[in-house]
Amino acid sequence: MSTSATPRGSYFEPIDEHRYKPTEHAGGAWNTEEQHFSPLGGLVVHAIDRHRAAGPDNGLVLSRISYDILGRLALDECEIQVETIRPGRTIELLEAVVRIAGRPVVRARAWLLAGFDTTAVAGGAGDRLPPPESLPAWRMSDVWPGGYIASLDVRPVAPPRPGRTAAWVSTPLDLVAGEPASPLASYLALVDTANGIAARQSPAEWMFPNVDLTVHLHRWPRGAWTGLDTTVAFGPSGQGLTSTVLHDVDGPVGRAQQILTVRPQPGA
Repeated sequence: MSTSATPRGSYFEPIDEHRYKPTEHAGGAWNTEEQHFSPLGGLVVHAIDRHRAAGPDNGLVLSRISYDILGRLALDECEIQVETIRPGRTIELLEAVVRIAGRPVVRARAWLLAGFDTTAVAGGAGDRLPPPESLPAWRMSDVWPGGYIASLDVRPVAPPRPGRTAAWVSTPLDLVAGEPASPLASYLALVDTANGIAARQSPAEWMFPNVDLTVHLHRWPRGAWTGLDTTVAFGPSGQGLTSTVLHDVDGPVGRAQQILTVRPQPGA
């Protein structure tokens, strides 16, 4: 399998069936020598897609995925193994484990549910965001460093405010070089950006990294843009919560939650 990047660039290059090498575009915002979790979250879904493609198509739809970040995400080769924890014809549970240097750094579980035509009863999702094409771009790299942030096209609905921002996010990069990614994997590769678009305090003075990400979907997203309608709350004892209504160009598709560990920057 070739490990060369595509001409337009990618976040990861494949090494073999289960191993991937992050490129400079995956560089983190809290530490540029680590991976930003957002593209890695998309890579996990890509690995789940490959795992499912190796078996019969059961028509189930990924409807929830939760990630627990267990340790430092070094900007180094990672291995992803996927297994079916709870098989079923209408409900299935998969688990993916990401290892770097042999150590588990991310554990993700995905619930897949049976698909039915429920168009007649669909509703309650909420209003659309204004279309991204109508909005000016925002240089998120003025606030955050790292290759991942620098790779993004960010279009806020209004000027970002501390703890409250709605914005569209897109990227010209492929998720994996030479491997087509599903629309869902590409969409979810941008969701972890939510904690950065609505920073409640300056990251130069405060740290507030998330230790998890949970996404619930009531329909699959489409298109090249990930819409993030995000609110960030800090509590009085070192915890925070980033809550996001997820959108595509047709309207809301689900919700994401991230728990934060909030603490002053050393020396701030």
